[in-house]
Amino acid sequence: MAKNVADQLVEMLVNAGIKRIYAVTGDSLNEVNDAVRREGSIQWVHVRHEEAGAYAAGAEAQLNGLACCAGSSGPGHVHLINGLYDAHRSGAPVIAIASTIASFEFGSSYFQETNTIKLFDDCSYYNQIATTPKQLPRMLQAAIQNALHQKGVAVVGLPGDVAAMDAVEINTSVQSFNPVPVVRPSDADLQQLASLINKYHKITIFCGIGAADAHDEVVALSQKLHATVAYSFRAKMDIQYDNPNEVGMTGLLGLPSAYHSMHESDLLILLGTDFPYTPFMPTDCKIIQVDTKPERIGRRAKVDVGLCGTIKDTLATLLPLIAQKQDDSFLKAQLKVYADVKDKMQTYVDDSGSQDKIHPEYVASILDKHAAHDAIFTVDTGMSCVWGSRYINATGKRKMIGSFNHGSMANAMPQAIGAALARPGQQVIALCGDGGISMLLGDLATIVQYKLPVKVVVFNNRSLGMVKLEMEVAGLPDWQTDMYNPDFALVAQAMGMKGITAKRPEDVEQAITEALAFDGPALVNVFTDPNALAMPPKIEFEQVKGMAVSMTKLMLNGHMDEVLDTVKANYKHLKDLL
Repeated sequence: MAKNVADQLVEMLVNAGIKRIYAVTGDSLNEVNDAVRREGSIQWVHVRHEEAGAYAAGAEAQLNGLACCAGSSGPGHVHLINGLYDAHRSGAPVIAIASTIASFEFGSSYFQETNTIKLFDDCSYYNQIATTPKQLPRMLQAAIQNALHQKGVAVVGLPGDVAAMDAVEINTSVQSFNPVPVVRPSDADLQQLASLINKYHKITIFCGIGAADAHDEVVALSQKLHATVAYSFRAKMDIQYDNPNEVGMTGLLGLPSAYHSMHESDLLILLGTDFPYTPFMPTDCKIIQVDTKPERIGRRAKVDVGLCGTIKDTLATLLPLIAQKQDDSFLKAQLKVYADVKDKMQTYVDDSGSQDKIHPEYVASILDKHAAHDAIFTVDTGMSCVWGSRYINATGKRKMIGSFNHGSMANAMPQAIGAALARPGQQVIALCGDGGISMLLGDLATIVQYKLPVKVVVFNNRSLGMVKLEMEVAGLPDWQTDMYNPDFALVAQAMGMKGITAKRPEDVEQAITEALAFDGPALVNVFTDPNALAMPPKIEFEQVKGMAVSMTKLMLNGHMDEVLDTVKANYKHLKDLL
């Protein structure tokens, strides 16, 4: 039988290293589905919702380098978008196959017709539709190159009738190329950088995900400079471990120690970061920024020196030019602040909560204690992110994936699907909020169907916790944030998973160790304190005032019980305000 366009597409995906396609088959996608079946080496992962498939592909791409998802005409395209936005903003190389209605129906408002060029334009680096067999191989090769080298999503639209046509060989390449260049500033720029660094003594290095493969070079630089090392959430697992100078994270979920160090510095060195929160950046010190994309330099902070280069290549060349500093007083002072912060964090672990009000910090600490040395964690946006960021520690082998740039709910469980398939030998743990898990609950069945030993831990606070906090610090009484939840453990059991519920602090360790030891998928439904708050690194007066106003409004409306619960749950934070 002659090779058709769908066969050609699958062959090129195999040659590019694609191992699986996350999709819901049907309609215009059926020819591609059948080509996958006949080829035999690619796995078709039948998710329940295309959004889950896009999230899973994004997670696989972050772990293994390139992944693929697909959606069929109309609704299938729209369902993909949220997960593709997340992958694109995370820098995850993902190929999205958007199969469409037959090409001869274009422009007729046909059933399930969508304009894929308009639809995917804002969440992709490459976005084209093949309307003839000769276009497909060239477009797919370009899509793969764009995804790999621009680090993001590439979309190839494929009408169902074109997928069934005979393939056409082309004269340009159908092979994908992934060269890794050495990129660093010029010698003159590096000499200027070294001279500037040698002038200052109170220095903080702030690392983003772009410094992930430069752990040893970052540590060596910090020790030469007696500089502190702070990092973004995405960089934590790669920078924190075996790092004697680290002072934690900053940002909305970060710690006062990192914020304090950055604002006490004379020189701040930003390495591989596109950190989005400008209010956390100092404005009265010299700032150096190194990034592979020069267009990013200066858009988050008032940068004095901006250089282009990968962090590993740049630091390897810079280190011999830097003089060893002798004065370590700044470093010692900031490490003392960090030690005090960690002592305060521990109080929420030592006081584990009460019936139906288990402290989420305690739950995260138990996970950190019992999870594997090379575990992969996925974290939902919201309060689960807070507990994961503050209480799950790096080992040099662990990974943590979340919707860190797009900030979407419901990402952790489908990302765990992609992580489990990408790294079958590693433990995968999803830290889910009750709001997040509820959104894509059906894909628990995908975990069971593919026998993935994913462990899902639901921080069940019966509310949209982060939204509740946002409203309170804005001076608004929280409203419409309460969640009516099913029994998630029973839902898991109905899906075919092991389901465990923990309602008392003394149940938590047993429930988590039992789930982690179970040979198969398991869900732990933990009843956490709905009034647990996550205090930011720097508490502004307006936030304190806003909280007081919201509590007053609640009291005046007869909700004194909720006010008391909030105060009792967070009295330890008073130490941060004094």
